[in-house]
Amino acid sequence: MKNVLNVFSLIIISGMIFMSCSNTSKQSKTADATDCVEMTAAGEGWITLFNGTDFTGWRGYNRADMPSAWTIEDGAIKINGSGMGEAGAKDGGDIIYDQKFKNFELTFEWKVSEGGNSGVFYLAQELEGKQIYESAPEYQILDNAKHPDAKLGKDGNRQSASLYDLVPAVPQNSKPAGEWNTGGIMVYKGTVIHTQNGENVVEYHLWTDSWKEMVAGSKFKNWPDFLNAGGENQEGYIGLQDHGDDVWYRNIKIKILD
Repeated sequence: MKNVLNVFSLIIISGMIFMSCSNTSKQSKTADATDCVEMTAAGEGWITLFNGTDFTGWRGYNRADMPSAWTIEDGAIKINGSGMGEAGAKDGGDIIYDQKFKNFELTFEWKVSEGGNSGVFYLAQELEGKQIYESAPEYQILDNAKHPDAKLGKDGNRQSASLYDLVPAVPQNSKPAGEWNTGGIMVYKGTVIHTQNGENVVEYHLWTDSWKEMVAGSKFKNWPDFLNAGGENQEGYIGLQDHGDDVWYRNIKIKILD
């Protein structure tokens, strides 16, 4: 993990805003100076993906607008759960940041309602007629104490910060429902690290023989887009999951890694 961390070159407007033409195109490119997304500098190479006041840069998966089940509450993105399971709300569904990322470090804060379930997707592809989880690894967001998923899977691999249903987060150091946790995902040339509350809890390596063996022994074995997470260019969208429960996200920041 001794990587040289450099921020990509972007046009700086007023010393604070990185922006170009639009944030609603469904044909976003990899992060570079020509992309049509507005992002705010957060210092020390970090770029803010959520400004705390509106959904600039965000939209629904496989749609150009934001599902109305997602709102902003006290400076946080909130999915207002339907209580009807995954994407069960009348106008719910998963959302993505409208820009693809390749090598990056992502940090965020999250909290769940009692029994809450959600997830942070990365390297996701936008595929017509398919769900985001069919192409993207998932950083699990969960109330470990009350959601039944915490007791399913294998060796705790459905508990918070785990690579969902594949690699358990160790140590498991999440905070109770209603309290803020810090989360992080680093992707660098196939190496992936999950962090939770200041500790590295998951490490695995995409596109390797061990990754292929792990997927072959899982429920994802017949999902070629999942096996090839990131697609041909090994890049993709960051997404937040609507799993039918109230969940909040804030302080979402990213650093591009060369």
